[in-house]
Amino acid sequence: MATLAILAAGMGSRYGGLKQVDVVGNNGESIIDFTIYDAIEAGFDKLVLIIRREHKELFDQNLVKRVSKKIKVEYAFQDMNDIPKGVAIPEGRVKPWGTSHALLACREVINEPFVICNADDYYGKDSFRKMYAFLRDEVGVNRYAIAGYKIANTLSDNGTVTRGICQEKDGYLTAIKETANIRRGSDGTPEYEENGQWIAVNPNTPVSMNFWGFDPSVFVKVKEIFDKEIFEGVQDNPLKYEALLPSYMDSMVKQGTKIKVLTSEDSWFGVTYKVDKESVVNKFTEYKARGLYPFDLWN
Repeated sequence: MATLAILAAGMGSRYGGLKQVDVVGNNGESIIDFTIYDAIEAGFDKLVLIIRREHKELFDQNLVKRVSKKIKVEYAFQDMNDIPKGVAIPEGRVKPWGTSHALLACREVINEPFVICNADDYYGKDSFRKMYAFLRDEVGVNRYAIAGYKIANTLSDNGTVTRGICQEKDGYLTAIKETANIRRGSDGTPEYEENGQWIAVNPNTPVSMNFWGFDPSVFVKVKEIFDKEIFEGVQDNPLKYEALLPSYMDSMVKQGTKIKVLTSEDSWFGVTYKVDKESVVNKFTEYKARGLYPFDLWN
């Protein structure tokens, strides 16, 4: 048994709406539909949707009623109040605590190996197949892996993006740096801004797109970091502090945790910005025309 957990509690501030259920397919699908379809095809048999409690009815009507015919569905609610004693929610804070906190929202409903990924990113079929095989075949606890995407395959034509730039050795992650303001340079080479200068990046450099594979032992490790870090985070940046999975995984690697890097040849795409939507719609129309997906995913 393996579970797909989907991070769908974000606010979508740059996008300008709840992009997790925005229609991009020619039969009423959102990106999340294609993600779930690929996961089922790879062998995953349970779905956990990590959402804000107030969005449950929206997901019930726009997603769950059609996919629940094919896969068991549960909810995990990311709750702002799910924090250690002694931490006060800053006045005016509406932003969730980040992806590591969202992962912790699953700790009561996931007892098996699982993948966790974003709702608004399309990952391709290859990553699901490789991650399912890893979770199935790896023995024991501390089964951790990341699907690494070539940075050149993850950029937006409509603005800068944030990616976790990975370093690896012998197939295992050695470091991951959350890097903002990444764009495609004038010659097509990826680059990011740091201290007022643009730094070029090898197009084949692996980056995190928040596609992780874990067994349940990860909850203890992440909670330990979160319970310590949130005090300082709230003090330093009360309205915008986020506990981000790439940063947490970097901390765990530095503490000796082994995280396998599974390289994906697929191209990522998503809807970081509203203007990204047209190209995403065209991609899914093309994929259906090529036979990668049926017209009706859930018939």
